[in-house]
Amino acid sequence: MPKFPTFPTLYDDCLQISISGLKRLQYLNEPSYKGGILNWKRNDVSTASIRIEVNTLCELPYIELDYKCNEALIKYRVQLVSIPSNLGNGIVWFFVCPHTKKRCRKLYLGDTYFYHRSTFRGCMYEKQTQSHSTRKLHKQFDKLQSADEAYEQIYTKHFKKYYRGKPTKRYLKLLKQIEGANGISEEALLSL
Repeated sequence: MPKFPTFPTLYDDCLQISISGLKRLQYLNEPSYKGGILNWKRNDVSTASIRIEVNTLCELPYIELDYKCNEALIKYRVQLVSIPSNLGNGIVWFFVCPHTKKRCRKLYLGDTYFYHRSTFRGCMYEKQTQSHSTRKLHKQFDKLQSADEAYEQIYTKHFKKYYRGKPTKRYLKLLKQIEGANGISEEALLSL
């Protein structure tokens, strides 16, 4: 008897706020107090937006979120913490989840608030919902696609295959991608 489908909420479909996204938008690059609007788009159509304020000047840095969800106005602060980089240059920022108090680099909007992913029960990543044979099939097709892209790069107009008589590292890497795709047989694809 087949398993009854559950149709879990996917983290990939939830709205997310990430530290790397805030750094890309230059909210965390230097100590400051900045505000702005974050927008989410899908297929070039705006799906959501929220107003944020990031304060990294005070003793307890924070990000303040102000948005409307399910016809209710929501405004709250999420604590930010920083630790020295293990490389010795700069600092690494983290959110402190308002619900679990865990440090994290991404917050997800599962229901009403942006929380750490462990807060939401029954949520999965899209990859987790795929069968093992589907995952293997995607892996094989990814190899084939990367081989096609490697061929395109090698045969561009000014691509250097050799430098001073030796093959370049980039050329060797692309050849390795092509060889990986050549190892895929039709029987292997048909068995999936």
